[in-house]
Amino acid sequence: QLQLVESGGGLVQPGGSLRLSCVHSRFTSDDYIITWFRQAPGKEREGISCISNSGTQLNVKARFRISRDTSKNTVYLQIDDLKPEDTAVYYCAANVKNARICTYYGEFNGPYDYWGQGTQVTVSS
Repeated sequence: QLQLVESGGGLVQPGGSLRLSCVHSRFTSDDYIITWFRQAPGKEREGISCISNSGTQLNVKARFRISRDTSKNTVYLQIDDLKPEDTAVYYCAANVKNARICTYYGEFNGPYDYWGQGTQVTVSS
């Protein structure tokens, strides 16, 4: 029962890049969004980038870019110029209830129905 599965995390040196992947199920709704979040130790979870099923995107952090491959049901998060403060567990999540576009008013539009298990990114020399 695959819903969302992240991969691509690891140990990276500062200045490096990573591309995280989020493989997701085919959802029955045509109106859904998938959002990348992260949570660092001792900090609140924060949203990073969102993409809708129609392809519209919303990024709220520099150095992060979201993209997708619809043929693979995969959403990617490209992270460039990694910094130690990017160390966190990165999650993807899906809002599948009539979420046609991504919006951000301090947080991305939820609630989120499905969450992946997360992938650890550690930035250290």
